[in-house]
Amino acid sequence: PFLERGFSAVRFTEPHEDYTHQHQNVRTENNIQYGDLPEFVDFGYVANVARVNAVALAALALAPAKPKNVGIVTARLTNDTDLKWDANIEADLAGYEVIWRDTTSPVWTNSVFVGNVMTYTAKEMSKDNYFFGIRAVDKAGNKSPVSFPKPVR
Repeated sequence: PFLERGFSAVRFTEPHEDYTHQHQNVRTENNIQYGDLPEFVDFGYVANVARVNAVALAALALAPAKPKNVGIVTARLTNDTDLKWDANIEADLAGYEVIWRDTTSPVWTNSVFVGNVMTYTAKEMSKDNYFFGIRAVDKAGNKSPVSFPKPVR
């Protein structure tokens, strides 16, 4: 609900969940113990997860707001990609970072700090071959979540 209301939001998940020991009523069935019980908790691991969560939340809390009204200009059909966005209002804003990746890559692979500007042209980088994003950076180096551009004219 936070993201839907305009707040930055992150959801933490566990990729290797053991459903015999979570979301279950405590019981034994076919010689299998079900339920959330202390003997199935790795407390060192839980402590490490809590630390990572705290660091991630602190990074999000310290970061500037993500840029708004980010657009990828589609008025010209060239091999350049024109990006634009509205200025952030933070007093300690250092500028913006343009990030990109190949359309086949699941992670951001490149970035360039472009300063405190509201437009950037990625020369010889076709909008057909890359995904682009913009993030705000404050003077302490904290980075906002990425804003993805929408097509604009």
